[in-house]
Amino acid sequence: MGLSIFDLFKIGVGPSSSHTVGPMVAANRFLGELSDKQLLNQVASIKIDLFGALAMTGSGHATDTAVLLGLLGEQPDRLDPDQAPGLLKTIEDSGQIRLAGQYPVAFSQKHHLQFHFGQSLPAHPNGMTLTVKDHAGIVLHTNNYYSVGGGFVLDEQEAALDHATTDQASSAQPRTIPFPFDNARELLQRCEDNNLTIAEVVMANEHHLARYPDIEQQILRIWHVMEQCIERGCAEDGVLPGGLQVARRAHGLHQKLVNRKAHQKDQLELMDWVSLFALAVNEENAVGGRVVTAPTNGAAGVIPAVLAYYVRFVDSSKEQDIITFIATAAAIGMLYKKNASISAAEVGCQGEIGVACSMAAGALCAVLGGSPLQTENAAEIGMEHNLGLTCDPIGGLVQVPCIERNTMGAVKAINAARLALIGTGEHRVSLDDVIETMRQTGLDMQDKYKETATGGLAVNVVMC
Repeated sequence: MGLSIFDLFKIGVGPSSSHTVGPMVAANRFLGELSDKQLLNQVASIKIDLFGALAMTGSGHATDTAVLLGLLGEQPDRLDPDQAPGLLKTIEDSGQIRLAGQYPVAFSQKHHLQFHFGQSLPAHPNGMTLTVKDHAGIVLHTNNYYSVGGGFVLDEQEAALDHATTDQASSAQPRTIPFPFDNARELLQRCEDNNLTIAEVVMANEHHLARYPDIEQQILRIWHVMEQCIERGCAEDGVLPGGLQVARRAHGLHQKLVNRKAHQKDQLELMDWVSLFALAVNEENAVGGRVVTAPTNGAAGVIPAVLAYYVRFVDSSKEQDIITFIATAAAIGMLYKKNASISAAEVGCQGEIGVACSMAAGALCAVLGGSPLQTENAAEIGMEHNLGLTCDPIGGLVQVPCIERNTMGAVKAINAARLALIGTGEHRVSLDDVIETMRQTGLDMQDKYKETATGGLAVNVVMC
């Protein structure tokens, strides 16, 4: 499997990895294709067509603005969220968009960007088409893109070849790695045969892939961005945008926790801290702040919350454990990406919160001293009790029930790790079994429960 840790953990912006980060990446890829064909200076018009879940919940997930920012040349890991409103206002006021920041093209969002409600492209529910024409109205270039979860993007050719592990950063060449694995059974076998932990297997592969010159420091950078997101979320107050009038809770909860007197403390206070960390991250995600897809934005708070719990409240924690935690979590995420999905539009929220919970559970078990078998058991427990979880965001916004759902996923992950640690690692249901069950459950799930905002809480709760 040629996936990298940095395919599962990407620095980006909220509110959605599949609806915001992915479309921005797709727009970047489209610019690259135009540049390769030397067509940028010939473009007279551009058309953006959004389909499936990208249309149904695109407005609430900032899909339209993400595509525009991507066409300007902005990239998810480099965009300053505070600068985005000004860039978008310039497009609106000037009536033109500067492709790659240089080539002006007349643009009106009303006429050149269309949401195709109730229509889908064939390869995936999150589909979009970008088309450019010259001054004579002749199509210069067009391509379909599919945002398949976690910021991964396939174009039409890649989707036809069913390259499930292809994304913009890893599609150039097939890559060999020293310890390949396509499922949990193979991963455990690699560990046993070579007397390695899951994290050591992944890190050996990562060094062979050589995505970054200093992999350990890049992993610590991922954690630093997560920490900053928690800190921002604790500091900010007010109401989240979008019309639901959802109040930010992390700030108030943080104040209560730091000011709580000794006689007010109870044995479950750690749960409040874990919930705080998850709330902080996902409230930042909801306002379009900088987050780490872990493995998605909708579930971005689970892994940081569990890792923050470990770093801050487990006395034996050390810096190397952060690397072990993230590498182990990535290994588990790779299995879901390879054998099922991390896209809520494809399998419901079990593919987001469920996968994040599974990743966090296995990672926590590993840094607490769990064997590879116990780690695999923890990951299995984390998903087993998220099977069937639907994605039904009210108003198409990544707010209700998404933000609270991250707190549930984080607490459940900690419990799963602890359950696994009291066992020997032997268990009846394997991680491979539960991944396949999740995939089948997602196939059986009705589309109205797959990020379309046409079922569940999205239609049973009145927006007012």
